[in-house]
Amino acid sequence: MPEIRQNIATKEWVVISTERAKRPEDFITKKEKKILPERSETCPFCPGNEHMTPYEVFVVNDDMGNWKIRVIPNKYPAVVYEGTVEFKSEGIKRFVSGVGCAEVIIESAKHNHLLALMPERDIEQIVRVYKERYNAAEKDKRIKMIIIFRNYGEQAGASIEHPHSQLIAIPVVPFHIRYRIEEAMRYYDETGRCVFCYMLEEELKLQERIVVETGHFVSFVPYAALAPFHMWVLPRRHTESFGDITDEEITDLAKNLKLTLSKLYYGLDNPDYNFVIRSVPVNEKGKEYYHWYITIMPRLIKTAGFEIGTGMSINSSIPEENAKFLREIKVR
Repeated sequence: MPEIRQNIATKEWVVISTERAKRPEDFITKKEKKILPERSETCPFCPGNEHMTPYEVFVVNDDMGNWKIRVIPNKYPAVVYEGTVEFKSEGIKRFVSGVGCAEVIIESAKHNHLLALMPERDIEQIVRVYKERYNAAEKDKRIKMIIIFRNYGEQAGASIEHPHSQLIAIPVVPFHIRYRIEEAMRYYDETGRCVFCYMLEEELKLQERIVVETGHFVSFVPYAALAPFHMWVLPRRHTESFGDITDEEITDLAKNLKLTLSKLYYGLDNPDYNFVIRSVPVNEKGKEYYHWYITIMPRLIKTAGFEIGTGMSINSSIPEENAKFLREIKVR
């Protein structure tokens, strides 16, 4: 019989469709294999094509002085840096000026470098850049919310194949994020503890949905996973802001991400996915009720009318089976 499960932290409901559930192997992608070159003449993110992109705001060079990671303003930003925050409300019209920060983090000089196959030390450098740019954006008094995300593959919304992530900082807190914070606060008021810490404690106790455990991080398929192979990566240490990640945790997160993404790469034949760092709003730092984490969402299914009409998801797979499948994948 189908189950309607709820995520204890976010309060999201999802239908686990046991009646039409597919085996984990059924989600292996069958997209056309593309062999990418190490450098593309037409790619604006490749070395030698720097004139195609805006100026650098941050760069990491190798021992020879060549860049390894570049951070540039987004050429087509969702928000712009210049300006002041103005709130206006006129009848049914309410808006805020679209100021903020929109950056592209070019993760490698190699056009065909995949995050799942990078050495851990390269992933570690990328995470360090994430932290540096997060903390730089946080200093802007106009900013309320900072999102770091990665769109990998066409189905995930990536328009450029070259490995890259994005940071967007905005002057408002979106409703769904505010709702999650309020739910976490409510749980804390009722129990005196962080709901994310409790979730992690229970997942580690049960071991049914764990994918990868490292010293400081745990990746797992949530009990109420929104889609096949939907995963969370949660820090063991209670901390509400990604900006407070330590050097030791950065090294360990690189190890965890390498293993987790490699299992997706080898297990599902390199699926498209979205990767989001979910951290507390800037003005909510220091609160004991929230816990930052990473969401990884492989793009293996499409949403339809039920999802749009109810705001709920239908997951045509079993979270416990997906986690077991990934645990057993041997990475190279």
